[in-house]
Formats: sequence, structure tokens, C-alpha cells
Amino acid sequence: MRDINLYITAGVGPAECRIALVRCLSVMEARADALGCLFEVQTLFEGDKHGPKSAIVNVSGETAEAFAREYEGSLKFVFESPLRPSHGRKNWFLGCSRLELPEAAATEPDERDLVFESFRAGGPGGQHQNKTDSAVRVRHLPTGIAVVSRKERSQHQNKREAVRILARILSAAEAEKAEKGKRSVFMLNKEVERGNPVQIIRS
Repeated sequence: MRDINLYITAGVGPAECRIALVRCLSVMEARADALGCLFEVQTLFEGDKHGPKSAIVNVSGETAEAFAREYEGSLKFVFESPLRPSHGRKNWFLGCSRLELPEAAATEPDERDLVFESFRAGGPGGQHQNKTDSAVRVRHLPTGIAVVSRKERSQHQNKREAVRILARILSAAEAEKAEKGKRSVFMLNKEVERGNPVQIIRS
């Protein structure tokens, strides 16, 4: 089964771009469902009340490759700003790219840096998920990265899987930082290309 991670970012855009990112996740979930692939919002990076600055989603299934090709690149959302009604700008851009995570991390994060939260599983594939409070969100305090796991049946399994995913993300960030000699893309607000969108979404 094909398994793909996609990194979606609002870059250094204004709050409307974070609103667009929240809407983008809903649009992508609906599209994944139509294509018959599994869609999971795994990671949200710190934002504000309007939405996260970026996110990592996992798509799996026979049609995951086709799904990824539809969204890789610049995404343009067209809507009037709900924050500045008189503002003339209606086009808000996001960036979407594939993300290769290591299969395993050398070390796990220090548990003293982690905050766990359990909640009721829902969202993608919700009709097939356990309706107990088995989903787990883990937040890494030093970076603000939050990872969700809700695929497993038990809270204990989801907790373990969330930490495993977080460790892989932190390892990828450290590897990129070492390679490029600067802070990782996960810790930065990437500049998003404005123009040549692969998708224009009116919402």
C-alpha cells in the first residue's frame, strides 16, 4: 500500500493563509475520500486562533500517488477576507510538497518535553474508527510540534505511534539542519510561491 507524507504550509503569509490552510485540509480530506484513500492529519505546527502555520498529512492506499500529484506545488484559495472585509485581496497561497521521513529515529524525544492529550477519534474514516477516547495528541514543547495518532484501537497504541511519528519528524528536522547549516524547514515559515498554482480552490 502506497504511503505518502505531504507538508502543507502557509509560509509567511497573513492570517488569511492560515484560514486557507484549515480549509485546505477539509478539501483534501473530501478528495481523498472520493479517491478511496486514507487521509490523516498527523502533525500541526504552531499557529494561532485562525489556524496552524503548517501541517503534515499522511495519505495511504492504491490511489495515494494520484492524490499527491493533484496537490504538490502552489495552491491558490480564492475567498474574501473574513478578518478585513474591505481588503481588496482575495487570493491566498499555500505550498504543498512531499516529505520523506526516516523509517526510524535514532532516539526518542525526552518524555519531560511531551504533553499528551486523549480525545475521541473522528475525522477521516470516522465511521470505521473506535468511538472511545482512544485518539492521542502529543505536543513537543521545545518546538511546538503536535502529532496526532488515531488509527490504532487503543489509547496506549496511539500514544506509542504518536511518539514514533514525532521522533521521525524531529530526526528529519535535525538531518536537514545539519545538511543546510541552518534551522530546519519545520522550524521556519517557508516562503510560498505565489503563482503557477496546481489547484485553484474557491471557498
